[in-house]
Amino acid sequence: MQRIKKWTKTYVQLLQASQEHALEPKELETHALAAYLTGRDAESFQILERAHQAYLDQEKTKQAVRCAFWLGLMFMNVGERARSSGWMARGKRLIGDNQGPVCAEEALFLIPEALGALSAGHANKAQELFKQSETIGEQFGDGDLVALGRLGHGQAMIQLGDVAKGIQLLDDTMITVETEEVFPVVTGIVYCAAIETCRKVWDLRRAQEWTSALTRWCDAQPDIVPFRGQCLVRRAEIIQFHGAWYSALEKTKHACELLTRPPGEPAAGEAYYRKAELLRLLGDFEEAEDCYREAAKWGRNPQPGLAVLRLAQGQDDAAETSIRNTLREIKDKKRRAELLPEVVRIMIAVKKTEEAFEATKELGDIAKEFDAPYLFAMSSYCQGAVFLAEGSIQLALDHLQKALKGWNTLHLPYESALTRELKGLVYRKLKDKDNSDMELVAAKWVFEQLKAIPDLERITQLLNKKRHYETYGLTLRELQVLHLVVSGKTNKIAAGELFISERTVDRHVSNIFNKLGVSSRVEATAFVFKNKILDIELL
Repeated sequence: MQRIKKWTKTYVQLLQASQEHALEPKELETHALAAYLTGRDAESFQILERAHQAYLDQEKTKQAVRCAFWLGLMFMNVGERARSSGWMARGKRLIGDNQGPVCAEEALFLIPEALGALSAGHANKAQELFKQSETIGEQFGDGDLVALGRLGHGQAMIQLGDVAKGIQLLDDTMITVETEEVFPVVTGIVYCAAIETCRKVWDLRRAQEWTSALTRWCDAQPDIVPFRGQCLVRRAEIIQFHGAWYSALEKTKHACELLTRPPGEPAAGEAYYRKAELLRLLGDFEEAEDCYREAAKWGRNPQPGLAVLRLAQGQDDAAETSIRNTLREIKDKKRRAELLPEVVRIMIAVKKTEEAFEATKELGDIAKEFDAPYLFAMSSYCQGAVFLAEGSIQLALDHLQKALKGWNTLHLPYESALTRELKGLVYRKLKDKDNSDMELVAAKWVFEQLKAIPDLERITQLLNKKRHYETYGLTLRELQVLHLVVSGKTNKIAAGELFISERTVDRHVSNIFNKLGVSSRVEATAFVFKNKILDIELL
C-alpha cells in the first residue's frame, strides 16, 4: 500500500522555513517539487531556479545540471517549449563537451534529443538514443534515466511496428516506477505516456492496468494537481467502455475543470472530446456539440464524434463530408483505426456500401497488424453490418456472432448491444421472429441500463410494440423530463438526475409545452393526468 504524501503540508512547511532562514539547495528542490505538484507552477520554477543557482554557488555542478534538466522537463510538460529548450541547453553547456557520457547527468540530455527524433518520425534514431540512456541509467543506478529511457524505447519500437516488443518494454517500465526511487514528475510522465501509447494501439486491457496504477499513485497524493486531469480522462474512457457512463461523465467534467485552469493544458482537448462523446451517447446533442467545439479549441480534432453527431441529427450530407475529409487527412494507422468504424456506419447510412466495404477491409488489415482483440471484434462487427446492408444474410450472421464473442470476452456492453441489435435485424430478414425479438429485447435492456437514449428510441421503433397510450409526439427524453416536471422537480434538479445541462432541460420543457399546447408546468401536469400519457416505463 502506498504511503500518503501530503505535498501541500510540505510546501507550507518549507515556505515558512524559507521566511526564517535560507534553505539549503536540497530543501529548495523539495520546495519546488511540492509547489509544482500542488499546482503552483510559476512559483515552482522560480524556486527550482534558485536551487540551480545555489548548487552552482557551492560548485556542485552535477546537482545544478540535474535542476536544469528538471526545469527543462517540467517546462516541456506544461507546453513551454522555448523555456524548456533554454534550460536543456544550459544544462548541456554546464556538463561540457566531454567525449562520451561519463555521468548520469550527461545522459539525461539524450532524452529530449530522443523525444525530438521520435516526434519527427525518426524512430530508429530515437530507439538508439533511448536505449543508450536506459543502459547508462542502469550503469549508474539512476531510476529516472532507466524509466524515461525504457518508456521511450518502447514507444520507438511500437512506431517501428514491433508492437509486442514495445508493449513488453512498457510493462518493464511500470515495474521500474513502482519499485525504484523515481522523481515524481518522471513517474507521472511515464504513467500518462504509457496509457496513451497502449490506448493508441488498442490494448485496452493494459491501458486499464496502467490507468489503475496511475489512479493509485494519484490517490496516494490527494493534493497533486499535474497528471490528475489526464488520469481522470483515461479513467473515464476505460469505465465508459465497461458501461458506467454517468460515472465517466462526472470524471470528464472534473477533468475539464482541472485541465483548463490557467494556463491550461493541451490534454483539455481530450477531456472535452470524451465529455462530448458521452453526452452524444446519452442523447444530449446540443451540449455535446458545444463540447466538440471546446475540444477543437484546445487542439483536439473533434472527429469522428462530430460526424456521428451530425448523422444522429439527420444531417447525412454533413456527416459524410466531414468523415470523408477527415479520413483523407489522417495517415496514421492508429488514428485511422478510430475513424474507420464510423466511416462504415456513415457510408452504410448514406447507402454507399462499396465505400463502407473498403473501410472494413482496411480496418481488418490494421487489426492484423496490431493484433488487438478490440480491433478484431470491431472489424467483425463492421463486416457484419456491411454484409447485412448488401443482403448477404448468412455472412452477416457469421461475422456478427464472431464480433459478439469478442465483445463478451472484453466485457464491453454497449458494443455487445449494438451487435445484438444487428443480429436481430438479420433474424428478421430470415423471417425468424422469435430469435429476432430475443436479440432486440436483449439489446434494448442494455441500452436501458446505459441510459443510451438515441439507441433506445431507435430500438423501440424496431420492436414496433403497440402503444396503449398516446405520446403526442414526445421523444423518450422529453417523456423523462415531463415525468420529472410532473413530479414537481425544478429544471436544475431534473438536469442533475438526467446528467444533462439545465439549458438542455429548459429546451426540452419548451418543446414539451409546444407539443402539448400548454404554457405552464401546472397546465402540463393537468394535461398528463387527464390524458394518462406517462403510463410507460421511464428510465
